[in-house]
Amino acid sequence: MSKITIAIDAMGGDFGPEVIVPSVIDYLKANADTRIILVGDSFTIKPLIPNPQIHLVDVVHCDLSISMDAKPSQALRQKSPSSLHLIIDLLSKKEADAALSAGNTGALMAVSKQKLGMIEGITRPLICGVVPSVDGHSYLLDMGANVDCDAKQLLEFALIGTLVANALDGKVSPSVALLNNGEEEIKGNSQVKQAAELLTAHRHINYIGFIEGHNLYQAVADIIVCDGFVGNVALKASEGVANFILDIFNREFKNKPYLFPLFWILSKTMHSIGKQIDPRYLNGASFLGVNGVVVKSHGHADSLAFTQSIIYTKRMIESGIVEKLQHLSQYDE
Repeated sequence: MSKITIAIDAMGGDFGPEVIVPSVIDYLKANADTRIILVGDSFTIKPLIPNPQIHLVDVVHCDLSISMDAKPSQALRQKSPSSLHLIIDLLSKKEADAALSAGNTGALMAVSKQKLGMIEGITRPLICGVVPSVDGHSYLLDMGANVDCDAKQLLEFALIGTLVANALDGKVSPSVALLNNGEEEIKGNSQVKQAAELLTAHRHINYIGFIEGHNLYQAVADIIVCDGFVGNVALKASEGVANFILDIFNREFKNKPYLFPLFWILSKTMHSIGKQIDPRYLNGASFLGVNGVVVKSHGHADSLAFTQSIIYTKRMIESGIVEKLQHLSQYDE
């Protein structure tokens, strides 16, 4: 059985190879069934790979990288390929099963759409991520790719989310909700109200109504649909709250030594709580709609977070989600 191959942009993100290479090594220690191709400056990458593991990683040299503040149009016009371009090239040539980058989101989306093309029947690529809850998780889409959406596009997102929940979690009729500024039917802008009518009438969507922001982490719905502007604001606000809570915990125990015994007694519980609210454990979001598995890691990802994004990428490959989305048209009314 051939190994799963993931092409990784080693130069992407705020920290580049110094974080990405150790993350890859940590991942490979527990996942011998995966082949990793690191794309970037080999003179920087190779010294970061311990000698015992050097044979586990393939390195493709590339002098250029795309800055985090570059415009997508600049990435498309760039004549010499960057590390971001090359991971998508490897995916398009079937030399990799997925591409992963912590780099410029807009550039990654634009290059993916240009080189891979769109899945027939899907009008726009979107970003889908996981939202945790006490009893499970939900999928939030879109998380930033499309800031302005009409009702038909929100319907399309709901259909895509339904297939995602089916592919990844085996749910036959996953519930779908629209993120709104109230649960009442009179609330929301015209696009959301029109989308609610379309979702209610669609026989392949298990639509349960509007939900508000405080319901995001209560697993009220399997799929939460919104435009990319709302989704990105919700995501960033949630990450800020999670980091705020973790900072408070750390500060309290650091500044009050008499609490150390309590921390030791509750260490397992505290670790479990930390994993549930720490956004690093859910790092990784899929670009859905392009013809290939493309995953975006958070640009601020540390080693733990980037390792999680590799795990997420492998899961997306194994789910066969791209092949399932290629049959999306059969769910049209």
